[in-house]
Amino acid sequence: MPQVAEKKQMTLAATSDLSTAIEVNQQLGYRVTKRAMDIIGALFGILLLCVPLLLVALAIKIEDPKGPIFFSQKRIGKNGKEFHMYKFRSMVSDAEEKLKDLLALNETTGAMFKMKNDPRITRIGRIIRKTSVDEFPQLFNVLKGDMSLVGPRPPLPREVAEYSPYHMQRLLVVPGCTGLWQVSGRSSIGFEGMVELDIQYIKKCTTGYDLKIIVKTVRVLFGSNDAF
Repeated sequence: MPQVAEKKQMTLAATSDLSTAIEVNQQLGYRVTKRAMDIIGALFGILLLCVPLLLVALAIKIEDPKGPIFFSQKRIGKNGKEFHMYKFRSMVSDAEEKLKDLLALNETTGAMFKMKNDPRITRIGRIIRKTSVDEFPQLFNVLKGDMSLVGPRPPLPREVAEYSPYHMQRLLVVPGCTGLWQVSGRSSIGFEGMVELDIQYIKKCTTGYDLKIIVKTVRVLFGSNDAF
């Protein structure tokens, strides 16, 4: 436990030291508009997709009656704050325990793990991951304020433990359900490329830029071959 607390303090210190490295948009108008867009967008998405989401939940339960429908995972948000991110469960129940045996087969670079033919993924999981439907429960994270509709992908604690001070700049803003990485190639882009896209977003973030990314997300959401 002391080691975890120490890592968290280091993360907070690093993001604080780097707060002047990138000029983050702190204008009141932008912050209020972004939060309003998040709440309205999340509520609209939940209401619009409630029936398909119920069907997905039923399919997950039918395939694995003993396993949970949702998967909650600890992630790192703005300024190193920890939160639990929600997803539909797309893997076997003991996926986290099996991960250590697969790390050597990682198909991406840097502090991330991606494997296209991950043996932990269930049959329904392959479908909902390909269409990114497994990500939809994150709309509840958006309502809670842990996430935004648009922002950098929220990293895992073990990923942040490998970050350099430069990488820590990703944590200067609230993480998002979608972002430049997701609409620019996703898993075909390595870790360093993702960081560059996130920093580009942080430097340029405006209401118009967020809307542009949301529109692009809708266009590439279904049938993306990069979603694994």
